[in-house]
Amino acid sequence: MPTDRLSRLLAGTAVASLMLTGCAGSSSGPQLPAASFVSMQEGPGEEYVIGPLDELTVFVWRNPELGANVQVRPDGRITTPLITDMPAVGKTPSMLSEDIKLQLSQYIQDPLVSVIVNKFAGTFSQQVRVIGATEKPASLPYRANMTLLDAMIAVGGLSEFAAGNRAKLIRFDKSTGSQKEFALRLGDLLKKGESKANVMLMPGDVIIIPESAF
Repeated sequence: MPTDRLSRLLAGTAVASLMLTGCAGSSSGPQLPAASFVSMQEGPGEEYVIGPLDELTVFVWRNPELGANVQVRPDGRITTPLITDMPAVGKTPSMLSEDIKLQLSQYIQDPLVSVIVNKFAGTFSQQVRVIGATEKPASLPYRANMTLLDAMIAVGGLSEFAAGNRAKLIRFDKSTGSQKEFALRLGDLLKKGESKANVMLMPGDVIIIPESAF
């Protein structure tokens, strides 16, 4: 066989081999963005929606007697000085601040009101649910910059018979009304410390962890 023909044949074989290797290493399914091992923020996000049983601090500047530390009642309302049965569930802290400000304007001039969420349970759409083969399945309140690692620490990790690398994440897409499914590698994340397996979570995510067949 001529030398130039042999060279072309070897080159073509090498290219084909590289293409096959690349295909074998890629995943055809949708991918989640990787996350840092350290969350940057502990509290709820800016668009956090207040839910039943959340604990709030209402602060009125220069009128501390009109503020209060309150818990949102199961009926979704709160009561503060001069304000009775104010609806709170379904509002962001800034929205609730504006509503309280409007009510207090009947009694004082230009009140400045702030609402801080101290302890939060979150509405159903603001939770991350972890079910299946974990130490303590739970619904967790979503926190800003929440990661898969955060959620797994909160539920105590995998159970003894969990198939961590066969876990799935179900995410509801509000824009299309459909659900998307993502593969998770919990075994690599928790047992090997694989940083690329740590992904960002979103409110409403459901993490499903199957048990191993053996």
